[in-house]
Amino acid sequence: MQIEKMQNIQTLEQLEALKKSEVALLILFGGKDCNVCHAVKPKLIKLITDNYPKMKMVYVDCHVVVDVCSQNGVLSLPTLQVFFSGQRFIEEVRTFSLGKVQQEIARPYSMVFENS
Repeated sequence: MQIEKMQNIQTLEQLEALKKSEVALLILFGGKDCNVCHAVKPKLIKLITDNYPKMKMVYVDCHVVVDVCSQNGVLSLPTLQVFFSGQRFIEEVRTFSLGKVQQEIARPYSMVFENS
């Protein structure tokens, strides 16, 4: 099975449009020089693909699109934000447990997608 990749975000407008249009959106803010970001990204992709297949995943490289990160209040890397229906439900910064992320997503995800 091929693991789905995260869409790379290039502009603030692109990210804001996804926040409005996607029912479930995971945003990973990272950077090309962030070793933790590179370590967590494939594990996060697998976790979401295996457990929450209807969630859209995107990646913002804060070393490339600095304005997108600053407009979203990202000061440390990696930062993970999860939105449901345009509302931010989860924000994890720097060191976080993927198990905790999985637990935090479970309830709102099941509520949003229980009828689909």
